[in-house]
Amino acid sequence: MKKYLWVFLFAAPALAVFMAGIKVYYSLAIWKYEGETIVFEVKRGDTFGKINGRLSQKGIISSAKVFHRYAQINDTMTKFRAGNFEIKQGSTMLDVFDTLLKGQALTEKISIPEGKNLFEIAQIFEAKNVVKADEFIKLAKSQSFTEELGIPGERMEGYLYPDTYNLNENMSAEQVIRVMFSTFKNKTKEVNFSSAPLGLTKHQVIILASMVEKETGAGHERPIIAGVFINRLKKRMRLQSDPTTIYGIYENFNGNLRKKHLLEKTPYNTYKVSGLPVGPIANPGLESIRAVLSPKKHNYLYFVSQNDGTHIFSTNYRDHRKAVEEYQKNPKNRRGKSWRDLNKNSN
Repeated sequence: MKKYLWVFLFAAPALAVFMAGIKVYYSLAIWKYEGETIVFEVKRGDTFGKINGRLSQKGIISSAKVFHRYAQINDTMTKFRAGNFEIKQGSTMLDVFDTLLKGQALTEKISIPEGKNLFEIAQIFEAKNVVKADEFIKLAKSQSFTEELGIPGERMEGYLYPDTYNLNENMSAEQVIRVMFSTFKNKTKEVNFSSAPLGLTKHQVIILASMVEKETGAGHERPIIAGVFINRLKKRMRLQSDPTTIYGIYENFNGNLRKKHLLEKTPYNTYKVSGLPVGPIANPGLESIRAVLSPKKHNYLYFVSQNDGTHIFSTNYRDHRKAVEEYQKNPKNRRGKSWRDLNKNSN
């Protein structure tokens, strides 16, 4: 009798452990998610408990308790990456673990046009749920961060290269900015900045290129406008560029540029400061950078918009005033015209 008692005392617990092991193995490797393929979101800052709870609520895992214990044993409770992940029909719990730990998060194609500033870029990314605008702006304006990256300016403006990016949702501001800066370095690695006119530094080239980018959307005009700015710098004339003035007050600007704004002294207002503004006012593309490095040689000192995306260029102030009267102060020459016409005519 005692012999059977000892068998019972040892065999029963062993059997229980064996059965528990079978149950865990079944939950992890045999049970399969039978719902439709689903996109599961892991948000930045999500705790393991929140992730586990949502997986269980959606029926993606068979047991929140087993999922928790497996993650605990494998020390992966804090290692899930943020992003959107595709959980396929027929996935086991082990498959779900691999997807959230090592799988490729779904990306979205996001285009950043040439000439957008850091504030506009931040809004584009927030609209696509990539990063919060205020987080992006705060880091992009951090001088300590620009110093870490080796940028000689006070902010990332000018170095957030305009391109099409494949980005995950809920990325950090640092991840996004580093991707954009890396693209800037790759796109400009073959550019010979030492050939800049007037001995401009690389940073000064980017500043001037950002101005060229904001002044015209007509590709053929970029070298001409770059030449105007170079001519004015040679003569020590103020650059008097409206886009620089706007950038200096951008965060409080309502879209209506007035005379009082032109008189407001900021480090970016080239009506009030001599030479270049303190930093770039937007993020230029390669063509604007090249236009500054190889500006068109001419005698123009002024230009005025024809209201269709192109400009009239003048060598003297008298002719410039005539152009202003004709194209800016004459309602007939403004009516029905838009810089968008330039895109229509180029198609």
